[in-house]
Amino acid sequence: MSLHSSTLLNEENSQGLRRNTECLESAELQTPSSFQDNPLRQLQLASQEVLEKAKKSGRSKCPRCSSSRMFYCYTCFVPVETVPTKEIPVVKLPLKIDIIKHPNETDGKSTAVHAKLLAPDDVTIYKYPCIPEYEEKRHEIALIFPGPNSVSVKDIVFHLQKYAKKDVCDNDHDCSREPFPKQAKIEPEEEKNLNECISSSRSEGTRLKKIIFIDSTWNQTNKIITDERLQGLLQIELKTRKTCFWRHQKGKPDTYLSTIEAIYYFLVDYHQEILKENYKGQYDNLLFFFSFMYTLIKNAKGCAGK
Repeated sequence: MSLHSSTLLNEENSQGLRRNTECLESAELQTPSSFQDNPLRQLQLASQEVLEKAKKSGRSKCPRCSSSRMFYCYTCFVPVETVPTKEIPVVKLPLKIDIIKHPNETDGKSTAVHAKLLAPDDVTIYKYPCIPEYEEKRHEIALIFPGPNSVSVKDIVFHLQKYAKKDVCDNDHDCSREPFPKQAKIEPEEEKNLNECISSSRSEGTRLKKIIFIDSTWNQTNKIITDERLQGLLQIELKTRKTCFWRHQKGKPDTYLSTIEAIYYFLVDYHQEILKENYKGQYDNLLFFFSFMYTLIKNAKGCAGK
């Protein structure tokens, strides 16, 4: 997973787009069928007309800090004045997401803000080293990060059970109970209720409630991933997806995803593998900004002969 991400708003890309303004306007007149090599074309997205209008209007003010931005403010996590909030889709997620951002990661290059903009109620962004303590909740939290001990999405429940059983044992002193013959007699109905209580506790403990993503370049990840507050968490690796990110890090495999891609693909896999439900585009709008920028940059590079 590529934890380094970028947007169209960085200076380098902005200069390139200005040089290709006329070319982009011409490209907008082409039919969608002319972009058949776009791997994001099958997404079920809300209308991006609001972004088209904002692009033509140019940069606008952030309603909170008054900074000049395109589309959204990457420090305040809100759309700019030319992008009405009511025209931005809102995505409801099946669990909470914490994004830990490296302090040296450039705000304007991070796609993590897309998640906060599109799923504001379920996403929290922390700037390292100011992150929560996760130890007491490790039976319901997982960290997206590749490594020798990482598991696939489909194996999450199995591995979280290990944490849940240990926690139930520790909290209920289940492991230190006297053998049943030495205990006071328990009526059948009481024993049934007790077993149901323990079973419910363990079942609840195996349900994933929060997922953590690290937002940084690969060279910056070591400082965060080795933090003692993240030790002992179940690690998940996404191995089968390929990035569409336009600023992919050289020397890294195409399975290293940008932050918003990793969030999106994890949720799709989680929906199918853990929730056991058919995926019908419920989280596609997480790529609302990403897909729009992908198309603009792809067209600009095409017009420049790259």
